Amino acid sequence: MSKIEDVFACLLDNLNEGIHIVDSRGKTIYYNEAMAKIEGISKHEVLGKKVSEYLKNIDEDASTLMNALKTGENYKDVLQHYRSDSGKNITSINSTVPVKNNEKIIAAIEIARDMTQLRELSEKICRLESLPSYQCTNYHFNDIIGNSPQIRNEVNKAMRASLSNSSVLIYGETGAGKEVFAQSIHYNGIRKDKPFIPINCAAIPSALLEGMLFGTVKGGFTGAENKKGLFEEANKGTVLLDEVNSMEPYLQSKLLRVLQDGYIRPVGGNKAIDVDIRIIATLNEEPEKLISEGKLRKDFYYRLSVIRIDVPPLRARKEDIEVLVKHFVSYYNQMLAKNVKTIDEYVLKKFMDHNWPGNVRELKNSIELAMNMIDDTEVLTKEFFENKTVSLKEEDSQKKYFIDKPLPEYLEDIEKDIIEKTLITNDYNISKTSKELKISRQCLQHKMKKLGL
Repeated sequence: MSKIEDVFACLLDNLNEGIHIVDSRGKTIYYNEAMAKIEGISKHEVLGKKVSEYLKNIDEDASTLMNALKTGENYKDVLQHYRSDSGKNITSINSTVPVKNNEKIIAAIEIARDMTQLRELSEKICRLESLPSYQCTNYHFNDIIGNSPQIRNEVNKAMRASLSNSSVLIYGETGAGKEVFAQSIHYNGIRKDKPFIPINCAAIPSALLEGMLFGTVKGGFTGAENKKGLFEEANKGTVLLDEVNSMEPYLQSKLLRVLQDGYIRPVGGNKAIDVDIRIIATLNEEPEKLISEGKLRKDFYYRLSVIRIDVPPLRARKEDIEVLVKHFVSYYNQMLAKNVKTIDEYVLKKFMDHNWPGNVRELKNSIELAMNMIDDTEVLTKEFFENKTVSLKEEDSQKKYFIDKPLPEYLEDIEKDIIEKTLITNDYNISKTSKELKISRQCLQHKMKKLGL
């Protein structure tokens, strides 16, 4: 091998994605460790063989690698379910490209992302979330705490929405209470005795989500089986599409068709299945901004927002903070067997001064933290909040960096402060934090490791 070949081999062997390369005859000439891990096969068992030779239950016609060699076409984000000869069930999303030299196809490269665990986890979560209402804790309108005109106006709108079948769009910042509104509309409405299935669109790749929503038909793609989708499972009930803007535009287009026509087609099938479902969708970014950025189809938005509810951020209804504090103190008194009777005026003033970027969830988490720190105290004072609740620190609103260290260290301190606050706001959820900071998950994880977070 030349030095440059050694460099590329090292690079490919250290990728998280599986890489499989075949020559013009379909024989494997490269198969990295990640691909071996995905398929549960030693790469020495694969080298020099065709796909159909080491995966005996896969026909050549079903192999994207072989099809790329035959047709010269690119395949992007193709969902595949299959079983390896070692007995491992695999779900992957593959992209395959032919390699040409003077218009002659000399090889094909496949890049595979392992989705097996994510698919299994997503299906388990959806099954748990779709349990009958008597097995779950459900929210109702009396769980929406606050007397401000801003919140009461949206609650009244949601109450009227619960009596109809029209689709609903709920916009609100992270932690503002969008799912509480969504569940209240369902469980106080005309579909309350039917299924309510929430789906986090941001947590599931679109290639997986499509099959989960619409179902699959045997033979529709490699390894596909006849399987009901969540829309069919939720028939007569409600589907909550959380962070619906995370869906790819092509999937938004398919959902628009469902909303307009009232039927679905399973992936790989031609038969239309009638479904009667109500869609409630949530967004944590302004719809107009998402439309202008091309993340939300305009026609899809208009069809979703027949009824639009805007959940106000906590900073816009600060008169509700005191009643929320009392509610959470009472809640954690019961849950944690405490006997807190009041909260210190200084703490309450700090709460009123804080902008609450994490909204009601951040306030609830702050109270929970403090309630866990006390013994038999009856008053919550600032000492119980200072460990984690940065909003209560005296210097928080006007933090100063004294000239006692180099500029790079000052900048690192500021970066660490911002990342730590955003992590706390998002309950240390890496996906949500990276999205709010507008950086990739990998970049955030690298910074957290570097900064000791």
